[in-house]
Order: sequence, then C-alpha cells, then structure tokens
Amino acid sequence: MSDQQQPPQHQNKQPGDEHAMRPAPEYIRESYRGAEKLLDKVAIITGGDSGIGRAVAVHYAREGADSVIVHLKETKDAEETKRLVEAEGRRCLVLKGDVAAPAFCREIVKRTLSHFGKINMVIHNAAEQYDWDDITEIPDEQLMRTFQTNIFSHFYLTKAALPHLSEGDTIIATSSINAFKGNDTLIDYTATKGAIQGLVRSLAMSLMDRGIRVNAVAPGPIWTPLIPASFEEDKVAEFGNQVPMKRPGQPSEIGPAYVYLASEESSYMSGQTLHLNGGVILNT
Repeated sequence: MSDQQQPPQHQNKQPGDEHAMRPAPEYIRESYRGAEKLLDKVAIITGGDSGIGRAVAVHYAREGADSVIVHLKETKDAEETKRLVEAEGRRCLVLKGDVAAPAFCREIVKRTLSHFGKINMVIHNAAEQYDWDDITEIPDEQLMRTFQTNIFSHFYLTKAALPHLSEGDTIIATSSINAFKGNDTLIDYTATKGAIQGLVRSLAMSLMDRGIRVNAVAPGPIWTPLIPASFEEDKVAEFGNQVPMKRPGQPSEIGPAYVYLASEESSYMSGQTLHLNGGVILNT
C-alpha cells in the first residue's frame, strides 16, 4: 500500500460519507481471490454502507455470502455497497435505521429472515466518535449517544438474532486499538470499545456449548468516513502517522480478517481479538 497521506478534509456529519472522501478508500484488492469460504451464508453488517463495513460486505460476497447492509442515513453509500455486492453475484438487502433503537434491531432480524430465511453471521460494526480534549466538555447527550450506538446496539441486535443462530455461526465485533492503549481525546469512544472487549469474551464463554463463536477485530487508524467526520482538517492530514507503518490502513486490509473469523478456518478461535494496527505492539 502507498504511504502517501490524505489531503486535509472535514465533514460536518457523523458517521460521514465515503463518496466525499479524497482519496477514496480501497474496499477490496483486485488480487483478492474468493474460495467460497462463506458460500450461501447470510451476514447482517451494521455500518455496512461504507468503510470497514463495505469492505466486509464485498469480501463476503466474493466468498459467496449474501449480506444485509444496515446504515443510518448514508443512502448513496449504501446503494453503492449494494451495487458492489451484486456485482460479485450475490444478493444484498439494504436497511436504513438507527441501531441504537432496540425495536429497529428486532426489525433487522425480522426482515433478514423474511428476505433470506436465515442468519449465519452478525457483524457489529456501526460506531460514532467525537474528538474532545477534556472529559468535562463531553455533553451528557453525546455520552449517552456514543454508548447507545457503539455498545448497546450489540446487545440489542445479538438478543434479537441469537435465537436464529446455530452451531458454526459467528458473531464478530469491531473493537479498536484504543481499547488497549487508551486515547486522550476519544474518551467515551474508547470506553465503548473496552466494553466491546468484555462483551466478546463473556459472550464467547456463554455461547461455547452452542457452537457459536464470538470474536473481534481491533483496527488501528483506518481510512474510513468516520475520520473526516470526527477530526478537523489538520488531524485528518496527519492521520495514521502515529503507527510504525506511518500511514493509515485501508478497509481492504481489514476485510479479510472478518472472512477468517466467519469461516471454518478459525474454528478453534472464540473470545479472541485480531489486531490489525500498522505494527503497534500491545500488551494484551
């Protein structure tokens, strides 16, 4: 991958629009060859319209899976992801709504079952983050919103989907490098990612006897719409410089990890986290 940095840019909305980013993120490498690892399986992917979620959907499609793309309000990005999945010869259902609402999470499961008849993978990927220098500046409403989106949604959607999952099915969460090293300006976001780690480990133990595996991916700085939507232009221009590889990662470098965790190749792994972070060494 190129180590060229992205130009300064900012978007005044969460979680951001991929079609407005320059350069556009890479969602899959041309060299990636599918091997039917997920043939005819069905995945629910929250935050599936762009960034890591889009990469997961397209990689899954290339491996033979259909997807339900859940997004908040980024209709243009979601429709592009649907087009990309269908270009791989697979089906894609797009659902618009707020995963912070328990009723909508139940609706996701209901409509997935109506459309595809089953659920095999639940990918918790939707998130939002805000950049604050001082914890006393974090508004109460934003604090609640960050937890509702980033961790409560995992409980809501898992509770709704779990009765329809069987042995061999998987749940995968998107954690963050920040859960392991901390972040002085993404305090509430980082706290939710730490909570995800606790949920993954506990849920993996709870579901072990049912043969349902639960794992996480902890990305480092990845070039997704959340970045220009979260930071001012100067921070965006320097984004990724803090890791040993001196660049942000691309969603295309993260997607294959979700393939591995959803496939039988990872059948001896549950309650674990894959760290894709540009070479940062963590004491995990």
